[in-house]
Amino acid sequence: MKNNQVQAGTGGAAAAAIPSVNRAAAAREILMRILFAVAAAVFIVVVLVICVYLFVTAVPTISEIGWIDFLFGDRWLPSAGYYGVGTLVVGTACATAGALVVGVPLGLLVAVFMAFYCPKPLYSFLKPLTNILAGIPSIVYGYFGLQLIVPMVQQMFHAASGTTLLTTAIVLGIMIMPTIISITENSLRAVPKSYYEGTIALGATKERAIFRTMFPAAKSGVMTSIILGLGRAFGETAAVVFICGNSAQFPTSLLDPIRTLSSNIALEMGYARHLHREALIACAVVLFVFILLITLLVMLLRRKEK
Repeated sequence: MKNNQVQAGTGGAAAAAIPSVNRAAAAREILMRILFAVAAAVFIVVVLVICVYLFVTAVPTISEIGWIDFLFGDRWLPSAGYYGVGTLVVGTACATAGALVVGVPLGLLVAVFMAFYCPKPLYSFLKPLTNILAGIPSIVYGYFGLQLIVPMVQQMFHAASGTTLLTTAIVLGIMIMPTIISITENSLRAVPKSYYEGTIALGATKERAIFRTMFPAAKSGVMTSIILGLGRAFGETAAVVFICGNSAQFPTSLLDPIRTLSSNIALEMGYARHLHREALIACAVVLFVFILLITLLVMLLRRKEK
């Protein structure tokens, strides 16, 4: 009798404790929701403030200079009142295109090797190495290019200077390779193995199964890796300043020096004043718009994949 009373009392206490536990869990959940909402709101506000500041400063400046003169002008000479970013846009586009030519084929091939051919002991070394390369600061790549790639290009092609479009493309290609390798490999591994096994069962070679079946199935991830690499190459600053030659001109060959939008801002913002400074902010807006378009393209690809 007494045991039954004790058990009943214990059960009643446990039942009474359950609502208090539920209330505490609900309070914590509400607190975390508020915290996440505040963090998201702060992020949105910061982005909006940056965008508003850039465009409020840039649009009147571009209007004062002239939209055509600013966007398509071939002379950037602030001391003489010329603020045309045409040469800078072309230099940026050429460097980015060269980086894709260097980095994309090598990155995709390395990703295929790591996903389908790499022995496990070697993979355990290559995978962390890829992550390390992705995290190396840009200025280290720039110093590497200045000390190794610049003299090599100068000697191989007997150029007057090794700080050229070719050097910039090589260094940027090396910089975007880890991004392309990592995302492409993950995308290939995410494809169901039955696709690969079924293709092999039908008599296809291993290479044909990879490039005709696995790559099309993983095309969204592959394209995302390429576009993200493109975005990094397009907006790179620290490394490019060391190796591009910093000459605002239209390149006519791979051995010509160039100047990109980002390197132009980094070089001149320290001493720019008045219209010159506002024109550099307008350069940042041009760069921002290009990066925004690249980001939107990535979002569209991911939405298509879903």
